[in-house]
Amino acid sequence: MTQHRPRRAAVFSAGSWGTAVAKIMADAGTDVTVHARRSEIADAINAKHRNPGYFPDVELPATVRATTDPAAALDDADYLVLSIPAQSLRGSLATWAPHIGPHTVIVSLMKGIERDTGKRASEVITGVTGLPAERVAVLSGPNLAREIMAGQPAAATVACPDEAAAIGVQQACHTSYFRPYTSTDVIGCELGGAVKNVIALAVGIAAGMGLGDNAAALLTTRGLAETTRLAVAMGAHPATLAGLAGLGDLVATCSSPLSRNRTFGTHLGKGLSVEEATAATRQTTEGVKSAKAILALAHAHDVEMPITDVITTLLDGKVTLDQATAALMQRPPKSER
Repeated sequence: MTQHRPRRAAVFSAGSWGTAVAKIMADAGTDVTVHARRSEIADAINAKHRNPGYFPDVELPATVRATTDPAAALDDADYLVLSIPAQSLRGSLATWAPHIGPHTVIVSLMKGIERDTGKRASEVITGVTGLPAERVAVLSGPNLAREIMAGQPAAATVACPDEAAAIGVQQACHTSYFRPYTSTDVIGCELGGAVKNVIALAVGIAAGMGLGDNAAALLTTRGLAETTRLAVAMGAHPATLAGLAGLGDLVATCSSPLSRNRTFGTHLGKGLSVEEATAATRQTTEGVKSAKAILALAHAHDVEMPITDVITTLLDGKVTLDQATAALMQRPPKSER
């Protein structure tokens, strides 16, 4: 990386989490260009230093700029930060790939599994771009965008097979309020971030049904157990799932009303259909999109994931809320391990 100029990052795109990470990186001294799909969003960021689509009340650093031109955003970028729906990653990245520089490191913020292939975001990225895994990092943790935009304390894990690359990303987003740790366990970080969304749906459903805090704790704890089983079966280190990208992210997503997956689940628990909950939530809910693909991974690796199984069945309309609850509570008793 050139040392005589500030680090440069291109953030794709201007959603809530992308905007929050753009703010973090700018506050860390990184020059940031946000790629926005809509010109009115880019114009507002450039003229007013605000994203009217998500955070109209928060002023962004002056070093955050925006454009609708992907080539301009990626020009001389040290980092391409991807914060788009996991299911649209393959097609979008294929369009952007020709503009990626020879030394650019890609940073994935995505927490989903591709439905058609069962691939994690980093696998899609390397497959589409042809880049080695050492140039793809993952940032994941208990990161609610609204709290971060308010400057409240948060931390995350930056995982990359190349430890030096992970440290570079760490430096590019380390601020007084955001503390990144490094790891080489990409699989653990990605699966922790993806599966917790499904577990948060379950916790939200329980909340919507009025099932109480014991039920929330049960689902969160057993959800961590099944997430860990799958991650370890796929090559992750179990300690990763006890860290920020595992337990930390799970707790934040399952407990906060700011979590879109928990909120979606709450709508379901109150009796809304999947279509009605989608309309009420208004933002991409990765747990809904990825649940079936995660369950397919569990079957492929012979891993038991009862919560994910029940949630997938519920989303498909094959069981009622009461039947889903009974399916979990009436399973045969077993050892906790």
